Amino acid sequence: MSEDTTHFGFQQVPRSEKHKRVAAVFESVADKYDVMNDLMSFGLHRLWKRFTIEMSGVRRGHRVLDLAGGTGDLARRFAQLVGREGEVVLADIIAGNVHYVQANAECLPFPDDHFDCITIAFGLRNVTDKDAALRSMFRVLRPGGRLLVLEFSQVTLPALRPLYDFYSFKALPLMGKLVANDAGSYRYLAESIRTHPDQETLKAMMEAAGFERCEYFNLNGGIVALHRGYKL
Repeated sequence: MSEDTTHFGFQQVPRSEKHKRVAAVFESVADKYDVMNDLMSFGLHRLWKRFTIEMSGVRRGHRVLDLAGGTGDLARRFAQLVGREGEVVLADIIAGNVHYVQANAECLPFPDDHFDCITIAFGLRNVTDKDAALRSMFRVLRPGGRLLVLEFSQVTLPALRPLYDFYSFKALPLMGKLVANDAGSYRYLAESIRTHPDQETLKAMMEAAGFERCEYFNLNGGIVALHRGYKL
């Protein structure tokens, strides 16, 4: 991969174009986003996000940043936990006491040491410069704060891999075509998962960005992993 290009699924594209292409993918599927999430994960994404909330340690009065927050399901739950004394900032929509901010994860427009917790669910793989994004997240966390990255990862059960590959590259695009009239966006989803760093690599990237006590939890055989790290 040359210095001026990056992954967009299995394609190589100019780094300056990736953001636009990712935005186009999500704009294309926006109307069916929640429906497709339920269908393609068989509803499991709700359990994965619930686990993320349980592992966050967020409580009343905390400040939370939810990056790539989608339709706001995580942010709405965090808003209930932090109460009126706290604050939740979401990258995409306004919901209740959640504040919308348009932000690039690689250069977050917040002061140093501001948030108690940052979450990014199924969004890091779409970021062009993941190392820069992790450093930016570290900067805006308060000492003692933590980052939680919920993301598709590398399957750890050998017997599951061929089934998962068939589902990803055959069934998922077909489902996208039938439900959202968009096979290409869901083909990109499958490809973007395969080019995303595996569990150990992402853990090492978090440590390189300054996070300590980094760990990850494999969910459903490594189809999804939750990474957690602290700013100490």
